[in-house]
Amino acid sequence: MLKERKSLWWLMGPVLLYLVALPLYNRVEPVVLGLPFFMFWMLLATLLTPACIWLAARKDPLWRADRDIERGGAE
Repeated sequence: MLKERKSLWWLMGPVLLYLVALPLYNRVEPVVLGLPFFMFWMLLATLLTPACIWLAARKDPLWRADRDIERGGAE
């Protein structure tokens, strides 16, 4: 069953984005878009999190089947 749900690996994206920045946060430089690097990285990770969740849900066969049942029952 888990072999069919490989799309759930997208849920590791936000975790990795936040954990990768931890060793790098002890600096103010470089400045990206006027923000210290750590703040820029956290903003980027926060903006990418919904995309990772959307990709995991969109490709998940169980979520898709449940969505199709809900849509079919509402009509």
